[in-house]
Amino acid sequence: MSLHSEILEQPERMDKLLAAQRKNVERIAQAIKGRDVQYVFLAARGTSDNAGRYANYLWGAVNGLPLALAAPSLFTYYHQPPHLKGALVVGISQSGQSPDIVSVLEEGKRQGCATLAITNLPESPLAKSADYLLDIQAGPELAVAATKTYTAELLTIAMLSAALSGDEARWNELAQVPGWIKDVLRQDDAIRQIVQRYRYMQQCVVLGRGYNYATAFEWALKLKELTYVEAEPYSSADFRHGPIALVAKGFPVLVVVADGKVSGTLMELLNHLKHDLFAELVVISNVPEALSLAEVPIHIPVEAPEWLTPLISIVPAQLFAYHLTIAKGFDPEQPRSIRKVTETR
Repeated sequence: MSLHSEILEQPERMDKLLAAQRKNVERIAQAIKGRDVQYVFLAARGTSDNAGRYANYLWGAVNGLPLALAAPSLFTYYHQPPHLKGALVVGISQSGQSPDIVSVLEEGKRQGCATLAITNLPESPLAKSADYLLDIQAGPELAVAATKTYTAELLTIAMLSAALSGDEARWNELAQVPGWIKDVLRQDDAIRQIVQRYRYMQQCVVLGRGYNYATAFEWALKLKELTYVEAEPYSSADFRHGPIALVAKGFPVLVVVADGKVSGTLMELLNHLKHDLFAELVVISNVPEALSLAEVPIHIPVEAPEWLTPLISIVPAQLFAYHLTIAKGFDPEQPRSIRKVTETR
C-alpha cells in the first residue's frame, strides 16, 4: 500500500464509514444533548488539528456550539488546566497515542465533563480515556503523510453535526460525498502533468476561508511534509493584513474557493492578485469565475454544498502534493525527519 493508493481509497472508506457508524453517531449525539453541553473544548495536533479547524466552523455555524482549541501544555507541563464546566471535551488523533491529547480528556473527565475521542485506533489510550468513541474506520494507514484518516476525521465531524441537527437532508448530502470524491479523483493524471510547472517552487502561500480555512492549512501541511516547500497557510482575510506584501509577479498563490458565503470576498482577492499583483494562481473551486482566473484550475463538483466542500477539496490538494513530490525527485513514502506516530507531551 502506498500514499497514492491511500488517496485513491478514500471514497470506499467514506462509504463504509457512513454505513457502519451512523447509528453510533446518532446515539452519541443523543447522549451529548442530555449532558447540557455549552461549548466544545478540542485537543489535536498536526493533521487532526486541521480537522479541528473544520469542526470549529461546522459545529459553530450549524449546531450553535462555540469551540475552543486546547493548549495541551497547560495540562502536561504547567499543570494548570482551565475550568471546563459545561464543555464537551474532544480529542482527535489518528493514532490516539499522544500523551498530551490524552491528558486533556483525562482532565475533562476529572472535572465531570463529557469526553469524546475521534480516532482510527479504538484500543488506543485516547479511546480508552473517553466516555464516547467515534472510530473513523479508515483502515491501516501506512504512509507517513495522513490522507484517508484526515478525510475520515472530517466525515466523522460532519456526521456528528448532522446527528446533532436532526436534519435528514444533511444525511442525504453526506451520502453523496464518496461519489463527489470519485469525480475529483478522475483528475489524477491531469494533476500529475500540471505539477511539472511547479517542480522548482520553493515558496508559496495557501489561502482559504470559512469551512475551507482547514483545507488551506492541510494543503500547506502536505506540501511542507512531502515537498519541503515553504507553504504558508492563511485565511484570505488575514492575508490582506500584511502577508500579501509577499506577492510579486509570478509568486505562487494556491487558493480554495467553494461556492457559498465567503466566495464573494475570495473573488475580490483573486482579482486583485491576478490583475494588480500578477500572482501565479492555482485554484481549487466549483466557482467558474474563480477557475477562469487561474493558471492552473482544478475543479470540484458544483453540486457540493459549502459545508461539505472541505471533504472534497482536500483530495486534489493531496494529489497535487503527492505528484509534486515525485516531480521534485523526493520519495513520498519516506519524507525526511518525520514519522507516522508522533507522541508529544
